[in-house]
Amino acid sequence: MENNYKMVAKTLYGFEPILAKELKNLGAIDVKEGVRNVSFIGDKGFMYKANLGLRTAIKILKPIQTFRIDSEEDLYKKIYAMDWPAYLENKGTLAIDATVHSSRFTHSKFIALKTKDAIVDLFRNTTGFRPSVDLDFPDLRINVHIEDTFCTISLDSSGQSLHKRGYKTATNIAPINEVLAAGMLLMSGWDGLSDFMDPMCGSGTILIEAAMIACNIPPNLNKKEFGFEKWKDWDVDLFEKIEASLLNKIRGFDHKIIGYDKAPSAIHKALDNIENANLTEFIQVEQQDFFQTEKNTEGHLHMVFNPPYGERLELLNLEEFYKDIGNTLKRNYPGTQAWFIVSNLEAIKNVGLRPSRKIKMFNGKLESRFLKYEIYEGTKKVHKMK
Repeated sequence: MENNYKMVAKTLYGFEPILAKELKNLGAIDVKEGVRNVSFIGDKGFMYKANLGLRTAIKILKPIQTFRIDSEEDLYKKIYAMDWPAYLENKGTLAIDATVHSSRFTHSKFIALKTKDAIVDLFRNTTGFRPSVDLDFPDLRINVHIEDTFCTISLDSSGQSLHKRGYKTATNIAPINEVLAAGMLLMSGWDGLSDFMDPMCGSGTILIEAAMIACNIPPNLNKKEFGFEKWKDWDVDLFEKIEASLLNKIRGFDHKIIGYDKAPSAIHKALDNIENANLTEFIQVEQQDFFQTEKNTEGHLHMVFNPPYGERLELLNLEEFYKDIGNTLKRNYPGTQAWFIVSNLEAIKNVGLRPSRKIKMFNGKLESRFLKYEIYEGTKKVHKMK
C-alpha cells in the first residue's frame, strides 16, 4: 500500500461513469468521478495496466505537487523550487501541456511557457546545461492544471493521447475518435454476446473497438510508445508482466462483426486498419449502401454507427438521409438495437422513430446526441403481448 499514489484519468464529457466502472473492473482503489476526469489510487504496475487496458481514458496523469499561486511570478518560483532532476536529465527533452480554469490566469500558453522557463532556468543555473523542448516525443511530458488559484503539477504517463491506439494508418474525411467510439459502444451495452453491425463504417474504428471489447483485447496493445517508458523509474520487466496478465484475459468470440460502406475507398481503409489491429478473423466488411440492405443474421443484432455529418453531408439532402435511416431500420432490420450519434439536432426529427434513449455527448467540438432505437420483431404491440 505504501507504493500507491493518486492518479487522474482524463476522458471525454459524459464518459466519467463508464471510465469509473472500467477503473473499478481493472482493480483501482478509491475511484472518484470528476468533470472530464476520474481520480483513483494505484501503484506503478497499475499505472501501466491503466494505460494498456482503459478504453475511455485519454491520459493517465500522476500528480506530483499541488500549491496555491497568486501570480505568474509565484508560479515560476514554485515550479523552480521543485526537484526536477528526480524526473529529468539536464540534456533531456520536455513538453508542457497547460489547462486553465481561472479568472486570474487566462492564457494556458503563457502558463506553459512560464513553467518551461522555470524548469529550464533551474537546470541551466545549477548544471550549466538545459533541457530542450520536444512537443512530439519528449522524455518528460508535464501537465499543469490551474483551477482558480489552485495549481496541480502532474507527469503525463501516457505520452501521446490514448485515443491514438496505433492501428489506424488510414482515415476518412472525419474519422471518429477511438475513445469516443469505445465509449459509445460501452454506453450502448455492447458485450460481444450477439452479432454486431456498423452500416456506415468509414475507416473501421467502431468495428475495431467493438471487436476488442468482444474479445477483451487491451485497446492500447498496438500503441508505439507510452510516456512512462522514458521515465527514470521505467520497469520493463514489470510492464511485460502486466501486459502478459492482460493478454491472458483475452477471450474468443462466436458471433459476426459486420461493416458496410458504399465508398470503395472507405472499405480499403477499413481493411488496412483491421489488419493493423490483427482483427481480420473477427470482422468482415463489404461495399454496400445501407439503404439497399436488410438484416441477414439470426437473432438479436447490435448496431452502432456514426452517420456522415457536417462537410460530409453537403451533397446530401439531410431530411431525406435521416428519413432513409429510419425507414431502412424499420422495414429491413427487425430484432435490432440501433444506436447512432447525431450532431445535427434537427435531423433527429426526420428519423420517424422515437428514440428510447438520448445521451448528450460531444463529437469533437460538436454537441451531439447518442440515440437508441429498438426495432422489434413485428410491431411493438405484438412484442409486448408475447
